[in-house]
Amino acid sequence: MDIIERIKELRDARGWSTNQLALEAELTQSTVATLLKPNQNSLPSLDTLMCLCRAFGITPAQFFLEDEQNEIVSAQEKHLIEQYRKLPEKKKKAVLTLLED
Repeated sequence: MDIIERIKELRDARGWSTNQLALEAELTQSTVATLLKPNQNSLPSLDTLMCLCRAFGITPAQFFLEDEQNEIVSAQEKHLIEQYRKLPEKKKKAVLTLLED
């Protein structure tokens, strides 16, 4: 797995710039810019990778998933799914109607 490409993929999926990623991860802009610079051949430290994973709302295990069929679900999304499953059918339909508007 190309770790730097994975970081770029997750950043791009959120529509974040490199600076936005640094803000979200609570890292310096220079740290993230250097890490993502082409032909840099550097890897993030474990602490940096943990900060990035927190910013993306994923676990390190999810970061390293290579099976594209495994969809990454954040803790907040998981909570929403759990709450949705507890609703009676009438309220589920109302939630779906609200989301589709």
